[in-house]
Amino acid sequence: MKNINWNSVPDPVELPRLAPGGYVCKITVAVDVPEKEYLKLEYDIAEGEHKGHWDALYKAKAFWGGTLYRSYKEKAQSMFKGFLTAVKESNPGFVFENDEKRLEGKLIGLVLAEEEYRKNNGSDGTRLYVANIRSVEKIRKGDFIVPPKKLLQESGGVSENGFYPTKDVEDDDVPF
Repeated sequence: MKNINWNSVPDPVELPRLAPGGYVCKITVAVDVPEKEYLKLEYDIAEGEHKGHWDALYKAKAFWGGTLYRSYKEKAQSMFKGFLTAVKESNPGFVFENDEKRLEGKLIGLVLAEEEYRKNNGSDGTRLYVANIRSVEKIRKGDFIVPPKKLLQESGGVSENGFYPTKDVEDDDVPF
């Protein structure tokens, strides 16, 4: 084994897990992915006891957990406009002008909820996802609803045999 001075290695940092809820966040990075027609946004908690949560996690474990994708494909443009409206309401005087870099440093209200997922090792885990985007004012006032936890079987997970479960197809209906 490589000779390491373990006394000079910092102790591991344990960060509290974020709870589902509403958070005032700051967009830290905005990247356009034009071939897929979406923006990849990184954000961090901007206020409260969890301020800087994702930055601290990154410094401790080299993992950035605050990522959000916003599609601007034709079918998703009304949802993208809703996102822009929340940014405008949260940042007076903000003008987008189809320049994603203008989003960097802007505040946004995010409602985080939990969902189950299947890990690479086959076990189940729970993670946070952005359920809704609101203005900062609505988050501060508590004017939002956190959706219930999405359970794996309810979110269309893959069954043990690798098939997607459906509610309206019986085994007798399958032609093989």
